Amino acid sequence: MASDRLDLVIFGASGFTGKYTVLEGVKLLENLSWGVAGRDEEKLKRTLKEIGDKCGKDLSAIPIIIADVRDENSLQKMAERAKIIVNCCGPYLHYGEPVVKACINAGTHHVDVSGEPQYMERMQLEYNDLAREKGVYIVSACGFDSIPADMGVVHLENHFDGEVHSVETYLKSWTTGPASGAGIHYGTWESAVYGLANAKELSSIRKKLFKEPLPYTKPPQIKRPVIHKSDVVNAWCLPFMGSDRPVVLRSQRFFYEQEKKRPIQMQAYVQFKSLLTVLLVSLMGVVFGLLTKCSFGRQLLLKYPKFFSLGFISHEGPTEEQMKNTKFSITFYGQGWPKEDALAESTDQHTTMPSKKIVTRVTGTNPGYGATCVALLLSAITILNEKEKLPLTGGVLTPGACFAKTNLISNLSKNGFDFEIISAHETDSATN
Repeated sequence: MASDRLDLVIFGASGFTGKYTVLEGVKLLENLSWGVAGRDEEKLKRTLKEIGDKCGKDLSAIPIIIADVRDENSLQKMAERAKIIVNCCGPYLHYGEPVVKACINAGTHHVDVSGEPQYMERMQLEYNDLAREKGVYIVSACGFDSIPADMGVVHLENHFDGEVHSVETYLKSWTTGPASGAGIHYGTWESAVYGLANAKELSSIRKKLFKEPLPYTKPPQIKRPVIHKSDVVNAWCLPFMGSDRPVVLRSQRFFYEQEKKRPIQMQAYVQFKSLLTVLLVSLMGVVFGLLTKCSFGRQLLLKYPKFFSLGFISHEGPTEEQMKNTKFSITFYGQGWPKEDALAESTDQHTTMPSKKIVTRVTGTNPGYGATCVALLLSAITILNEKEKLPLTGGVLTPGACFAKTNLISNLSKNGFDFEIISAHETDSATN
């Protein structure tokens, strides 16, 4: 990798997520050389001027690189200018692969904030071996909510002092002050629409990618009703349909295959204040799922995001006031066995029920953009600064697989995230 390269280039810097990545980058990238990239030079200049005015800094000297996802040559030239590309240009299902390909060809690392399992797992299937051969790390899901979820499981396991059998996660988001309008930008909605529309591809990809099932230890996998009341968070819950569970399970597979570590079972839920809210969200989910199945339905969802999301999604995205007032937490409930009851081999089976439990939590502010952009940049910085702590020689990896042995959790904790131990103790039998 050429020594005259920029440390980092933010691609898609004039987009909604890209702008906030530049904003966070002014502070986090202070000691690094960095640039911005996109297809429109004037928009990039305006972005640097806007962010510079907001921060009280002159960003006019930041290098600008012209690159378009539809122009492979421009992507190759961009990748050759950087040690790592921070890719903010989604939906990644449509636009991610050419950037990944250019990065691998140029020997350049790549991080993004995709929450699209089809894209992430297909990149692993098709490019993992080549990335490892070239010494390149390709890491997706480096934003909210997969960084808190995946690294949160790593955090829980690090503090369990025993053998973890299962982890259940409970996502909560709320506002702390007056805020109105959409909570999520249109780009996230677009990714969800196309992700669900192409969900059938996942089965085929996974058959090729995961040829052997993981050797989960008994008792059987966690099973709860679709709608249930959790004693852990004292709230009504639904299965969380985001990428948390697929990402965490890919991490667990990596640990099993590379370290012979026993894989944990994992389920992800989202919590609500009332049963009525759960029923309303469930109804919206059914309508959303049905509409993604046909071209006309997808066109309706993409044309009228505010209507179909009850005002939660818009092309303008949330206001700065709303983002500042939005908080999140993910509560982790882990069960397992104390250290003295741990088994020697990852394929051995326990004959007793889990007798130890732990509750941990990750919290933060502005999950969709502020926390996402901080996590994204810190992931990139970790690859640059702690390569000796990264696994193997490269590859297409999850955050947990890539960063488990690094200082990423510590650095996240210094920049707006809070990783807590709520309780931990042994019991006569598993509860909840």
